[in-house]
Amino acid sequence: MENLNYEVLKESGYDGYVLKNAPERVLQFGEGGFLRAFVDYFFDLANEKHGFNGKVVLVQPIDRGLTDVINRQEGLYTLYLRGFQDGKTVNNKRVISCVSRCIDPYRDFASLLACAHNPDLRYIASNTTEAGIAYDAACKFDDAPQSSFPGKLTRFLYERYLAFGKEKGKGMVILSCELIDDNGKELKACVEKYINKWGLEEGFKTWLDEENLFCSSLVDRIVTGYPKNEAERLNAENGYIDNLIDTGEAFGAWVIEGPEWLKKELPFCRGDLPVIVTHDHKPYKQRKVRILNGAHTTMVLGAYLAGQDIVRDCMKDDVIAGYMDKALYEEIIPTLTLPKDELCAFAASVRERFSNPFIDHLLLSISLNSVSKWRARCLPSLKAYMEKFSSVPDCLSLGLACLLSFYHGDRMEGGKLIAQREKGNEYEINDDIGALEFFLAHKDEPAEKYVRAALSNESFWGEDLTKLPGLEDKVLSHFLTIQTSGAYQAMENALKEGNA
Repeated sequence: MENLNYEVLKESGYDGYVLKNAPERVLQFGEGGFLRAFVDYFFDLANEKHGFNGKVVLVQPIDRGLTDVINRQEGLYTLYLRGFQDGKTVNNKRVISCVSRCIDPYRDFASLLACAHNPDLRYIASNTTEAGIAYDAACKFDDAPQSSFPGKLTRFLYERYLAFGKEKGKGMVILSCELIDDNGKELKACVEKYINKWGLEEGFKTWLDEENLFCSSLVDRIVTGYPKNEAERLNAENGYIDNLIDTGEAFGAWVIEGPEWLKKELPFCRGDLPVIVTHDHKPYKQRKVRILNGAHTTMVLGAYLAGQDIVRDCMKDDVIAGYMDKALYEEIIPTLTLPKDELCAFAASVRERFSNPFIDHLLLSISLNSVSKWRARCLPSLKAYMEKFSSVPDCLSLGLACLLSFYHGDRMEGGKLIAQREKGNEYEINDDIGALEFFLAHKDEPAEKYVRAALSNESFWGEDLTKLPGLEDKVLSHFLTIQTSGAYQAMENALKEGNA
């Protein structure tokens, strides 16, 4: 078999949508699996369904990456989106043809700057990881390239300003996808720092503010990347060798913070694509963190103690799944601000995503850094519930007790706390070393003292949780049940208890 390119794709008999030639309208910092299964997927659909007629030129953000592989395949790759949708198993295959090429700025910085002179270019998308949006004072204007992503972006935008600064409508819409709060605002703040450090003119500052839009956004799709164990079979089925096969779940959602006019301009905001443009993306972020991530963090530690290993298998157990559902629909959703039907629909999609037969999502993987995760994902729901109903929620409080039970280890090895679960095997607890040392120091205390010490640790929760009325007693009761009867019995008990 030959490597994928346009000619090989044609000879393979592929009969799906393909766009070979179109102007480059999008510059994308990042060539990894997530962006190719998310941003490029949406632009590819915009080409097919809404006549966008645009190509995406990728930029390798660090000094090693996929540039050569992408260019050998003429930007083509096969994307599989798989999972449950509306109660049915889906396995959708699509050859993505919106990518024109990839630039390695460490070998060819001039090609990146040349893109700034393209009058058709309008959008910049990025996902340079959480560490990518950071100001590095060592970056200089004359570096080729600048080491940081914001430094490269500033230099690119300045080149754009030199080329089109006197024309209206030639600025960029910048869609930041990094997983940090207010990603677009943080990115612009870094750019402004470079403008000041490099002493760039006031006209550029004005152009940046008036002609460019930095959008914060929330992205939501689990992308599993290159399927090593399936690649040989898939290539045989397709009739070509694709070294860029990408895989992800079928679910996808993109919430972009921007003005009203952006809804009409963005090519994928038409039709039924799951893209929302809103003046405030934070309620949607709250929805994701509190429902999707909160469900994970509430459920997985207890489920692991009860003997489960994979998220999908938890959804097949009526007690564990019922416990998670009760937490979602009776304790978390009532504390959120978006319309209830919208929240319930999102919760239903979470249930389908957790049941995805194509993803083996290990509970132990999700357990990483659970103390900080519980503080960010679950504590706000617990406190909001207590404030609204003046009682302690059964399932969220049990989730906290499961965390204390999960972290009840007996020794440290290699910077990890080692514990043992009910089925007899040992497991590693991965978290901040200070958190692990705290739990180890308190492991031999009676249950009452152990629970009180953990709940009152303000470095964990940002406050003393023993001051929340009734919470300590509830968590202690759950903890004792787990110790004596097991986590599964504790979840079964929580299903029988009545919330407000």
